[in-house]
Amino acid sequence: MLENKLKKIELLSPAGNFEKLEMALAYGADAVYFGGMNYSMRSAADNFTKDEMKAAVDLAHSLGKKAFVTINIMPRNADLPGIIEEMEFVNNINADAIIISDAGLVRLAARHAPDTAVHISTQANILNSETARLYSDLGAKRLILARELSLEEIKDIRTQVPKETEIEVFVHGSMCVSYSGRCLISNYLTGRDSNRGECAQPCRWKYSLVEEKRPGEYFPVFEDENGSYFFNSKDLCLIEHIPELIDSGIDSFKIEGRMKTVFYTAMTARSYRKAIDAYYINPGAYKLDNSWLEDLKKTSHRDYTDGFIFGNKPDNMQIYDKNSYIRTHSFVGKVMSYNKGTGLAKIMQRNPLFDGDEIEIIQPGGDDFSQIATGMTGGDKEKILSTPHAQMIYYIKTKFVVEPGALLIKKNAEVD
Repeated sequence: MLENKLKKIELLSPAGNFEKLEMALAYGADAVYFGGMNYSMRSAADNFTKDEMKAAVDLAHSLGKKAFVTINIMPRNADLPGIIEEMEFVNNINADAIIISDAGLVRLAARHAPDTAVHISTQANILNSETARLYSDLGAKRLILARELSLEEIKDIRTQVPKETEIEVFVHGSMCVSYSGRCLISNYLTGRDSNRGECAQPCRWKYSLVEEKRPGEYFPVFEDENGSYFFNSKDLCLIEHIPELIDSGIDSFKIEGRMKTVFYTAMTARSYRKAIDAYYINPGAYKLDNSWLEDLKKTSHRDYTDGFIFGNKPDNMQIYDKNSYIRTHSFVGKVMSYNKGTGLAKIMQRNPLFDGDEIEIIQPGGDDFSQIATGMTGGDKEKILSTPHAQMIYYIKTKFVVEPGALLIKKNAEVD
């Protein structure tokens, strides 16, 4: 796939709010995706007002990057007038694409957002070349393939759709036990419609499976004294497979996580940015730098899996004994500004930090470094021994120059 190697693959990051959008762009994303307040599959995210949507598109474009807007719920008739209005607004602010999951909205987008590209969401469950060609014929610029596909199936679809039709694939983030996120368990148990962005994540809960008419027959699950979590999926992580993915002809690597933290948004964008750039510098000599994977492990995550990319391996995709996250590090602050004269960084608190804690400072472009947090001062420059208040402003002298947007993290005490 020499042609695709020459055209550098896009890195697409999630933006659950404006701050996360800024972090994604600063830490290496080529494009961002986000939703408005009403028609996004992540209604629990902060999401964007119309003013914020315009500002987001303008910011991305000012950096030479792209902004995609999600209108990807499974709509009902009552939603259509509002969706039409949203499409017209997105078209007027010059967003680069609308992400759609419902086939009927493709036709509406052609009418009401004629200058905006259409991307077909993973919720549309594109699993074969006939479906892919159908959406391409309908005018879709990009197809976001279902997460159930193997790499060989992705390659096959790539060869059977027009070259100008782009292919996007998820490479990182939460997985769902249901087909690419189409789920009714949440509706049934909680009344919250997963397909309209309100998923309660009941697949993470503890269950016991009994079939009334088949006593003595048990679903083959693993369990411990706490119960079984046989719906609970691991998190996807494909950073170890960058060469194979690029060679397959994929046009865009997508990271899941509009409801994740600023720290997650920054670290995932930066790790995949480093891996992609390293590949293009010298494809033949490419080798994974283990620090990129280790940085991903510092974010809150479940056990990682490569999903279906190398075939159907159920035992490599589910977590049966717990539903908790792995949290080795805490995000304790974000650098707001830096004074070269005094060497003081102005920090906004995100989690408590104590005098004497060892911190790691993560930079958007510069080198990371570690130091001891000491000599902290509060907003009025009085000495403080901790930062107990949410989003309080404090100051700390850093060993080296730090960039605005740099993140302070510390290793959690319970981790060896």
